[in-house]
Amino acid sequence: MIVESLLTRRLVACGQRTGPMISRYRWKGSLEQSEEWLVLLKTRAALAERVIEEIVEGHPYETPEVIAMAITHGSAGYLRWIAESTAEGV
Repeated sequence: MIVESLLTRRLVACGQRTGPMISRYRWKGSLEQSEEWLVLLKTRAALAERVIEEIVEGHPYETPEVIAMAITHGSAGYLRWIAESTAEGV
């Protein structure tokens, strides 16, 4: 599982999965519908590119939806926990 691998290697502090949900989208000229799961991962900005690469490599979709959203605000304790949980050499 991708999330387990990211957690084990301290690339993310947390992974949450929600769903299933129905996604409708256009793919290669056709309208498609799929049952999918939404996964939210918490990490540091410095690790985002590496996390994205790992997900794209390990995901079964040809073009998985992988986007990053900046955390602009948060409790100091929670943000510290993310930093500590993804720190190397801990």
